[in-house]
Parts: sequence; structure tokens; C-alpha cells
Amino acid sequence: MPTNEENIPTFAELGIDGRVLAALQDVGYEKPSPIQAATIPLLLEGNDVVGVAQTGTGKTAAFAVPALSRMAELADLNGTAKSPQVLVLAPTRELALQVAEAFTSYAKHMDGVTVLPVYGGAPYGPQLNGLRRGAQVVVGTPGRVIDHISKGSMDLSDLQYVVLDEADEMLRMGFAEEVDRILEATPATKQVVLFSATMPGSIRRISKQYLRNPQEVTVKSQTSTGTNIRQRYVQVMGAHKLDAMTRILESEEHDGVIAFVRTKMATEDLADKLQARGFTAAAINGDIPQQQRERTVENLRAGKVDILVATDVAARGLDVERISHVINFDIPHDTESYVHRIGRTGRAGRKGDAILFMTPREKYLLRAIEKATRQPVELMQLPSVDIVNDKRLDKFAQRITATLESEDLSVFRNLVEKYVEEHDITAVEVGAALAHMAQGGRPLLMQDLPVPPTKQARMAKGAKDGFGSRGPTRSLTEGNATYRIAVGRRQRVMPGSIVGALANEGGFNAAEIGGIDIRSDHSLVELPADLSSEQMQALSKTRIGGELINLELDSGRKPRRDGDSGGFRGGKGGGFRKERGGFKKEGGFKRGGYSEGRGGPRNSRG
Repeated sequence: MPTNEENIPTFAELGIDGRVLAALQDVGYEKPSPIQAATIPLLLEGNDVVGVAQTGTGKTAAFAVPALSRMAELADLNGTAKSPQVLVLAPTRELALQVAEAFTSYAKHMDGVTVLPVYGGAPYGPQLNGLRRGAQVVVGTPGRVIDHISKGSMDLSDLQYVVLDEADEMLRMGFAEEVDRILEATPATKQVVLFSATMPGSIRRISKQYLRNPQEVTVKSQTSTGTNIRQRYVQVMGAHKLDAMTRILESEEHDGVIAFVRTKMATEDLADKLQARGFTAAAINGDIPQQQRERTVENLRAGKVDILVATDVAARGLDVERISHVINFDIPHDTESYVHRIGRTGRAGRKGDAILFMTPREKYLLRAIEKATRQPVELMQLPSVDIVNDKRLDKFAQRITATLESEDLSVFRNLVEKYVEEHDITAVEVGAALAHMAQGGRPLLMQDLPVPPTKQARMAKGAKDGFGSRGPTRSLTEGNATYRIAVGRRQRVMPGSIVGALANEGGFNAAEIGGIDIRSDHSLVELPADLSSEQMQALSKTRIGGELINLELDSGRKPRRDGDSGGFRGGKGGGFRKERGGFKKEGGFKRGGYSEGRGGPRNSRG
């Protein structure tokens, strides 16, 4: 049943519980989007629903609002539940966190409701404690939810409501088996909501197998962006986003800037870090009093503040003509939010710039944005450190010139002359010390990000090597290198198990783990280019599914065939001779399989 955007009722007319309605009013929601108007009444009536909608049509509220309304009614009858009532499955950690934050804001006026995000790459302890205390809403990635079900730490016996968000993306990432296992572990009486941008056969199968007479809702995103806004994206890991933003701001001419982040806490954090780097920045979010928000926006308009760090809600309705750049510091999971964000620039017929920061695992969100807006977003190369440092040195020299021309320096001149005479030191040395003092402890020159091996950088730009490499063709993320691990599809390895192993053994957080490319007998993973010796040592002993991963920098060599060692190496003693069933290496390989020597794993299948 396609939706009609005309005659859409208000939230108050949809029959939502009063406590949830009050929370919606607090965050400034007045009229539901088409997907919300079509879905919320069906879910409040108890129907299972399949929603076909692009990323970013307001889906989170469409399933969260009726779920919380039902929880509120059950709590009135039976008291606050002590076990999960709502389970939301999301493909990525980032989406799980965003959905959990939305549930928390919508449940603001409901007593005793706890929302718990669970995802791989994070310690089990806090998640186990949250489940023991009785989280009523669990939002998680399939791999970690399966772990908790297997450990017995997640009790789904009283579950009322299951949501599969971005279902097609979950299946594309290889989580089909986990989704089946989770749904099989839930009560038959639950209500199920499935949202997907497309409807391939695999999604139809899940709908037929696990949903009861589902109602289908289809909404097409009606989004467009101004042609006077240049849209670019930078592939950069979370740890390097601040450096990337610094490079852009210091090398591109700009006026006012709005940087969008996902959370209220992130607005304050980023604004503080930008101020520490010498920028005039301020934060606005929903927790800041309205009067202070208005004063901050007026300072932006007047040029007293150059960078505003904001959440989507806080920036709603913001209209400041001097905004030359919008930086999506955190990529939105909502294409309509993206359109609204970048619409803050290019006002009154002016040219505007929109820059999007994206990690490799968020590539699908970029595709959704391009599809919804029907406009390409071009890849942007970050300005080099040399360019930034040249500009910094030039700016510092200009400050010296301006001070010499405008200030009375007689007191300081006498001070320097006296210091030189008493300490037998040159005026140049004193000047250098004073310049260092003027920096206030901030480094004058920017340091370059860690760089991958030269060969990897060359291959990432499309070059070939002598081995007929099938290495990754995607551009390397700033500060990352490609590593090879010795497990792949043959070992039935999943992205979640790779992320979990690297996070637990290598001490990475999920934001530091880039693209994962699973091949037949190995996998390629993007990690920081400057891994410490301690991390390499810890990871060298790491196992996934009982197999040592043997982490090493990817050399671009050709992946092994059946019976192959994983590469053609030249040089003495490194050759191969052809034998029935594969290649045989002098000194270790046998037909149909391989042996890695003392203590190494065996693979009888090759």
C-alpha cells in the first residue's frame, strides 16, 4: 500500500500513548513523514509490517513509536518488565547506536525503561550488566545478539516486538544465518516489523517464513539537492576525522561552517577540540537552553563564531546566509537528514560546499544518498600536510608583520636586548622562544597521518603488480593500510567474528576497523597503518574459529588456489613446481592440502 503525502494526520491523531507523544513534541516533531503516517496505525493495531523505503525516510520513529506505545500500555497493566520486550536488529554498530539513541529520546517520559545497544567490538561486561539489570529495549548487531543468546545472557521468552532494520543490508553483509537463528529463538506470538530498501528473494523468504499476514508499506523518498551545492566525500576513519577537518578548513577558503554530528555529547567534544586548534567554534544541541542557542546562532551570523557543531534537531530551521561549508562529520543514516543538512549552505543563490566524512563500512549509506538525491557525490582527496604547513607558516609570518606595523614594541625590544646581553645568546634564539610561547603549547606544524606501504598506495590507485594481484581496488582510507588474515569463506568466517577478534585481541574500537573483504581462503582488512609491535604480537596469536589468523601486511600477491600457499614468491627456495591437484612448494606442501609446520593449523581441504 503506497502512501499519499496529502492529508497526513498529526502525531496526536494517530492514537499514540501520551507519554510517547510528549517526547515527540520535546524533540520538535509535529507532523509524521509518509512512512510514519502509513506504518504507525498498522503497528498500533497489532499487524506485522513490511516497509519498503530508502534509507532515510523516517523509519526509526515509524517502528519505535508504536513499540514504545505498546510497552507503555503493558507496563500500566503488568508493571515494568524485567526482560527484553523489544529487539531491534541493525547491520552496523553505528546504526545500532543511532536507533538506541532515538528510542531513548522517545522513551523520555516513560518510567523505568532502559535501552541497551549491543554490538561486536565492545566489551561484554557492560552489556551483560545491562541485560542483568533488565533492559526492556535491546538494539544490536546480529553477531553480538547471537553471542548473548548462546551464552544465555539474553532472555527473549517475553519478547513482544522484533524489528529488522536495513534488512537487505544485513543479508548483503552475510548475516542471513544469524537472522534466521535469532528469529527462531523468539516467541511465535511476537509482532515483527521488517524494513528494507529493496525486496530481493531473500527478504521475501524471511517475510513469508517469520511474519504473519504482513501489511506492506511502500514509500519513495522525494529528495533533491540544489545544483549550486558541490558535494564531496572523504573516506576517513573516525580517529582521523578531526585531522581531516583541520586540513580542509586550513587549506580551503571558507566563511561560516556547520559541522553535523550524531549525538549531543559529540557536539561539545568536537567544538572543544576545534577551539583547542585555534578555531572559533561553538556547539548547539537539544540540551542547550533555547536562549543560549539563539545567541550562538546570532554569533555565527555576525562572524563572532565561524564553526557551529550541531545535531540535526538543534539545527532545524537554521538559516544563516554566510554558511559556505556544511561538513557531515558523522554521516547521517537518513537521506532526508542529509538533504536538510546540506541545504544550510548555498542559500540565496550562492555557491555552497557539502563535504561528507565516511568510513569504508558506511559505503552503503553513500550509495543510498546518491540514489535518493539522484546526484553523484565526488571523491575528495585531502589537502596534503605540506600545503597545510605552508599556509600555517605564511599565516604566522603575516601575524609577525602585522604586529611589527601596529604595536608599540619598545618595552619588549628593551627586554630582548637586555636578555641577549645577560645570557650571551642571539636575538634569533630569543625570537624563536617567544614564537614558541605565542603558540601556547600547540604544535605549529601538522604531522602527516601514518601511510601504507608504497606498493599498497600505488595499487589502491589502480596500478597492477607482476603477480596479477586481486587485491582491493577501493581507495585506501586515510591513515590505514591493508592487512591479510589467513581465514576466509572456507572457514565460514563472518565480518562480525573478524571485528570481534581484532577488537578483543588488538585493542581496537570498531571505528578503527575499516573495510573487510572476505575471500575464499583469506580476508583483507583495513587497519591503522602504524600498528604497534605489541598489537602485531597480540594479533599474531589470535584465532578465529580455531584457526590462527596470521595477520600480515598485504603484499598484493595472488591469493592461493587449492593446494597453494597463498602467493607466488620469487627468489631462492621460494619457487613452486606443478603437480596434480595444485602447486607443490619445495619443503612443505602436499597434494590436496597444506601444513604450516610446527604448531601451525592444518587444512585438509586445501
